[in-house]
Amino acid sequence: MSVYVVTGVSKGIGFELVKQISEEPKNLVVGLVRDKAATEKKVAAELGDRSNVHILHADLTSYASLKQAAADTAKIVGERGIDYLVANGAFLSLFDAFAPIDALGDKVEELEDVSLKMFQTNVVGNIHLFNLFLPLVMKGKVKKVITLSSGHADLDLINDLEIEISALYSASKAAMNVIVAKFNAQYKKDGVLFVSISPGVVEVGHFENVAPEQIQGMMGFMGKLSTYAPHFKGPTPVDEAIRTIRSTWEKASIDSGYGGAFISHFGNKQWL
Repeated sequence: MSVYVVTGVSKGIGFELVKQISEEPKNLVVGLVRDKAATEKKVAAELGDRSNVHILHADLTSYASLKQAAADTAKIVGERGIDYLVANGAFLSLFDAFAPIDALGDKVEELEDVSLKMFQTNVVGNIHLFNLFLPLVMKGKVKKVITLSSGHADLDLINDLEIEISALYSASKAAMNVIVAKFNAQYKKDGVLFVSISPGVVEVGHFENVAPEQIQGMMGFMGKLSTYAPHFKGPTPVDEAIRTIRSTWEKASIDSGYGGAFISHFGNKQWL
């Protein structure tokens, strides 16, 4: 039996993680979300009555809510602690998703607002998450802290393919990769694995609400990905993506050199 805490489980990758992990009755899953009631309703409707799933309120932009979630999680898991802490929750915005960076410059207030919210959620929120939940991770047997990152944060990929879109999101993920490495630098000696994993391009609805003026940027991006990986035929179904990610984090260890690393879902630097 393993104990998992996963953020951002209301939909997409987070919800699929809860679904797959809780299929093993001996696993215990604590999911953290902003809208607890709606997520509990979704879990009941789609997963049925799974007594090994617990949904708690937490907001990455609220330290108080994260602190309360840590206290509530401690009551649920007891002395077993946490084996896997998965930082999946993040803020994404269509503002920069498919626009080149120069197109953002004239929208001064929105540029600043989105940048601040991304850094607060995707970086600072996870720093709080790690610091508050680490005492429970230290009690666990596995001691793995996994951050869901993005290939967008890879400098070589950006420069080689000339990917000019998603600048703000990419920067927030790159910053978080550094934070993961810093935590590794401190906790590697204690046997805690910190690692950043890009899930690849996953079908979770990110392309459904693209505005007409953003279509060109999205299609250009997909074309570059096809050049980079000729086998790439489109986003991976979320269930398949989660199986691959979990396989990779199971293989990753401090001894095998993954402490503080930023890797793809394949466990290397091949992003697709």
